[in-house]
Amino acid sequence: MIVLAIDTAGTGCYAALYDSDQDTVLGAAGAEIGRGHAERLMEFVDAALDAAGMDLPAVERIAVTIGPGSFTGIRVGVAAARGLALALGVPAVGVSTLSALAAEHQTGAPLLVAVDAKRDEIYWQRFAADGAAASPPAIAAIAEAREIAAGHDGAIVGSAAALLREGASPGTDGVSIAIVARLGARLDPQAHLPRPLYLRGPDAKPQAGFAIRRA
Repeated sequence: MIVLAIDTAGTGCYAALYDSDQDTVLGAAGAEIGRGHAERLMEFVDAALDAAGMDLPAVERIAVTIGPGSFTGIRVGVAAARGLALALGVPAVGVSTLSALAAEHQTGAPLLVAVDAKRDEIYWQRFAADGAAASPPAIAAIAEAREIAAGHDGAIVGSAAALLREGASPGTDGVSIAIVARLGARLDPQAHLPRPLYLRGPDAKPQAGFAIRRA
């Protein structure tokens, strides 16, 4: 199966073509762009297709990161994945950034994935030794997250690891597009629809008290 993987959940914008039968990334493209995912994503999709020597109709599944992460980036990626899946008549699946980080650092022991959510908060999730989710994804204040980390016997990975445990290696928010593709190839499309995983509301709030009177 040929999977087109897309990651726009963080500061990076990446795309890759993956052959699940051969467990091989056929082509990838992308960059750490900070902002402008909507303007650059299709450019990177085209570049990944060119690197793989394929045309878009060869794609049999779309995999996209759904967060937690950048509110705008997630929205861009999910919308693109849904649109491409609809146009191609193929399934699309959502891959959480926390599960992708867990898969990247899996060593056969329990993991606590912790990502810096800014504003003194942490995105976190526990994973069992076999890689299965052991808790739902959640957000917590740093003080609460430190209590959670204190009760965790295994490793802590992710950009917030050093905030939660003294001596822990500082991690990164970025996920491997190859791992996103591999996870996306294994997931059940019916159980993992590409829906944004927002653990915190958007920054923009509608203004109250300024309703326009209808004529």
